[in-house]
Amino acid sequence: MFKLKSIITLTLLFLLTACGTPQPAPTASQAKPMPTPTNEPAAAVVTETLTLMTHDSFAVSDAVIQAFEQANQVKVTILPSGDAGAAVNQAILAKDAPLADVFFGVDNSFLSRALDNGIFESYNSPMLAQVAAEFKLDPENRMLPVDYGDVCLNYDKDWFAQKKLTPPATLDDLLKPEYKGLLVVENPATSSPGLAFVLATIVKFGDPGYLDYWQKLVAQDVLVVDGWTEAYTAEFTRYKGTRPIVVSYASSPPAEVYYAEKPLSDTPIAAVLGEGACFRQIEFMGILAGTKKRALAEKLIDFMLDVKFQEDIPLSMFVFPVNPQAKLPELFQKYAKIAAKPATLPPADIAAKRDTWLKAWTETVLR
Repeated sequence: MFKLKSIITLTLLFLLTACGTPQPAPTASQAKPMPTPTNEPAAAVVTETLTLMTHDSFAVSDAVIQAFEQANQVKVTILPSGDAGAAVNQAILAKDAPLADVFFGVDNSFLSRALDNGIFESYNSPMLAQVAAEFKLDPENRMLPVDYGDVCLNYDKDWFAQKKLTPPATLDDLLKPEYKGLLVVENPATSSPGLAFVLATIVKFGDPGYLDYWQKLVAQDVLVVDGWTEAYTAEFTRYKGTRPIVVSYASSPPAEVYYAEKPLSDTPIAAVLGEGACFRQIEFMGILAGTKKRALAEKLIDFMLDVKFQEDIPLSMFVFPVNPQAKLPELFQKYAKIAAKPATLPPADIAAKRDTWLKAWTETVLR
């Protein structure tokens, strides 16, 4: 079991982006400045302040941010702004008077919305030369990739071993009689992993074929809950729930080991990584249009693509760095997996059809 603090930490890490609703724009007093390094007074090094607008799940080690601050004589102020959908909406609403200089946390399900509203400036960072082409979804480099991960089915290894039942390996397996009543998923209208899982089924079964698949999942007694926290910490058998299969992340297994109250010799859960069973999420960052600190903003973008920041990502946010020069921590090397053939969709298609897909899903599954 996780300690309460660990559960809260995981909740913040994994509650993601999609389908956020606009929230009141944060005030300056709500921004969170990073701690000043204790070995040197702020007055001696700080000449400017740079504001980084993020989703609430953003996390980075203090020492990493302090390294950037000391190198550039700047104070980085973190501005948490809700989930990524809400944060994007706030940035759009504040387009004429930007709340920050740099934005971190748009994923590929919201990428087109961010780009279509013209809130980012192009920046061809020299660090992009190290990033694989598959992550570069904006040819104008208004949004630069920073990390990625896969939304996948996860299963309770002990539960399946005790029942002497083979875990599912594909989306099709979930329709087999032996898996009836075993799956909990998140509502795609209120949860990013829920949306990603629906997108995976759209890629796999087509439109409207995915609706037929979901009708069959309903007949299989699929349980739908609002978000990841309820699905994972209340309904999943790892936490005294009744469902041994849950929609989560390919990085959930190492997170289980990392946050365990007692040391574990192996991860108690595993991700289903079969072809098309996972949806690849890519997270982006960019320079907000209208910043008066363009040069510093560029330096921060370069820094977040460089090895020091990229190597901090896995155990801070439990996603993978896009810079292949970043060495993964041993925990990730041992337990974190990525799908060889994940499901993907063009961001423009997601933006154009998201609402239609969600409406049809809701009518099929919840009514």
